[in-house]
Amino acid sequence: MSEHASEEPPIRLRPLGATGLDVAELALGTWGLSGDGYGPVSNRDAEAIIRRAVELGVTLFETSDAYGKGATESLLGRLLEPYPHTQIATRHGVDRSEKPPRKRFDPAYLEKCLNRTLERLRRPVVDVYLLHNPREETLRNGELRAWLRGLKASGKVRCWGVSVGNAEGGYAALEAEAEVIELAYNAFHSADLANLGAAIAEARAGVLAHSVLAYGLLAGLWPVTKTFPEGDHRRLRWIDAEEISTRIRQLDALRTLQVGDAFSLRGVAVRFVLSNHLVSAAVLGPRSVLQLEQLVREAGKGPPYLDEERLAALPVKLAEVGIRGW
Repeated sequence: MSEHASEEPPIRLRPLGATGLDVAELALGTWGLSGDGYGPVSNRDAEAIIRRAVELGVTLFETSDAYGKGATESLLGRLLEPYPHTQIATRHGVDRSEKPPRKRFDPAYLEKCLNRTLERLRRPVVDVYLLHNPREETLRNGELRAWLRGLKASGKVRCWGVSVGNAEGGYAALEAEAEVIELAYNAFHSADLANLGAAIAEARAGVLAHSVLAYGLLAGLWPVTKTFPEGDHRRLRWIDAEEISTRIRQLDALRTLQVGDAFSLRGVAVRFVLSNHLVSAAVLGPRSVLQLEQLVREAGKGPPYLDEERLAALPVKLAEVGIRGW
């Protein structure tokens, strides 16, 4: 165990909707550890981050069978085997055996992938099983719905849900009786969850919020001349240097929340997500132990996570710098 483990406050638990599962409000996302999204990462570094997350009290680890073509699931399976209290959420539906990769949600394919995932994870059951951004019409398919309804009865999953790309996908998932919704949610991208809020509350669905730092932007550490290397998905996402510099200037709206012990922008960004009572867990994507420790330390000691008066005024501040759609 790390010599620093006792210095960190315990991570608080939240219910994952009505699933009966409680999860740490800070989860570890592993896309950045797979090498697929941000370029290569050493096995040594990935292992150190996962081990430190366990020490800090992270209970939920988010992954996909597509990350590293299954290698990331295998890594989690090996490292988390001694910790049966930990939970794993994995996403299926991207077939990377073909070029280019394509979405596949036919039950026969998903069943085969699920069995392989259980072998890699070294577990008899997946805690949270997610479809990876299917189309709305896919979620209306009767055969798929029947297979999903039988998942829990099969004993292979504890609950199921959908990782969605927008509010429309979220509504389709809830209509299909998904127990968990995963979606992008942060201070600059909040409209989808706001749109879905009433429906999520009525369905008592759990919410996993990813892109908490907007791929690093909200940490507030980029120069206006920021560029990205080959192999980093942000190189294609933000190809316009002017857009990057504009986004960096817009961070001034968030600086109004840097008061008290919320002293860093990355801390403000995490606390913003945790301030939403619909969120079960904020899925973080650190690529070093230092980043992980900073995020956990700066997430705050509990509600209120941010100055409530300043938080209520944030939509106006964001509109003033050109960010709308709340």
